[in-house]
Amino acid sequence: MNNSVKKKKIAILGSTGSIGCQALEVVHEHPEKFEVAVLTAHSNADLLIKQAIDFKPNTVVIVDETQYEKVNDALWKHDIKTYAGDESLCQVVEMDEVDLVLTALVGYAGLKPTLAAIKAKKPIALANKETLVVAGELVSKLANENNVPLLPVDSEHSALFQCMVGEFHNPIEKIYLTASGGPFRGMKKSELEKVTVQQALKHPNWEMGAKITIDSASLMNKGLEVIEAKWLFDLKNEQIDVIVHPQSIIHSVVQFEDGSMKAQMGLPDMKLPIQYAMAYPNRLANSFPRFNFLDYPQLSFEKADEDTFLNLALSYRALELGGTAACALNAANEITNLAFRKSKIGFLKIGEINQEVMEHCTFVKEPKLNDYIACDSEARAMAEELVLKNA
Repeated sequence: MNNSVKKKKIAILGSTGSIGCQALEVVHEHPEKFEVAVLTAHSNADLLIKQAIDFKPNTVVIVDETQYEKVNDALWKHDIKTYAGDESLCQVVEMDEVDLVLTALVGYAGLKPTLAAIKAKKPIALANKETLVVAGELVSKLANENNVPLLPVDSEHSALFQCMVGEFHNPIEKIYLTASGGPFRGMKKSELEKVTVQQALKHPNWEMGAKITIDSASLMNKGLEVIEAKWLFDLKNEQIDVIVHPQSIIHSVVQFEDGSMKAQMGLPDMKLPIQYAMAYPNRLANSFPRFNFLDYPQLSFEKADEDTFLNLALSYRALELGGTAACALNAANEITNLAFRKSKIGFLKIGEINQEVMEHCTFVKEPKLNDYIACDSEARAMAEELVLKNA
């Protein structure tokens, strides 16, 4: 078959989440370009079954083993193979028919399958920022050794990547990650003491899953993106800045050593960076809404408030420390984010507990994979204990 018309076969890890569902919308819009080879979900069996019947992948994985029988019973007659459990995620990404792995899993769960895909020399469309936050040095080194591209799906990192295309030989002076500021922009600590989960889940510009929406409200999401940017683009800590841009039209900015700046702009729509990563190096026509300058007569910018939103400051501190510091911060945050969503702790406690865990968790300066695994486990246990104390 002529390569120009060969469909790219995609494995979507986390197909029932927000990014996974939007990736399938991109596939649906471009059936001549993409084909689904693998779909995986943690426990949303009903949606996984529906997606599999609609897109006819070769294989599906339901991580929750109690749901295996239900999924298998529904799909065997469609000639779709069904597997269950964490280890299956690592195995399916190695399949010969997979051309690209989109990692849209939430949190630390994305690390092992991403490492497996890199070792299998599969290009990665990376929507799981925690993989680089937890073990950035390990992941980026392995990707370089295997000559595997890490194509960013986060809107900010996609923006930076798009600005760098054609400029890879030109040194970068600085990057600016833009942040909407979330639903609590401008509020002080005294006001944040009483905010509710419902308020935190109302993001002003983006439609996202619950975990990332809370991370956005606490600026943890931006902190994770700072760490991710360091490893994706091989930057020094002082080259990474955050600027609050409430309209979310400029998705990020690259400043080159001559002072010139490139920005990528567009309406806040995750399907655009998803499609860019899936189709790279090509841009595909689409029916997404278009930006109109006259609808946005003013674009504004503010300094990020690291004193009030502690998580952003903690992320820079984790970069300074290196080693397992960011792994501990991420693990603590996965626990505190969920605890807040379950109304077990107040909003400000997210950052306070994260800080305590990062400061007291066992620190390894030059970690191997087992050190990251041990750090993640220890930090979660510590955070759980602190959640109980503060409940």
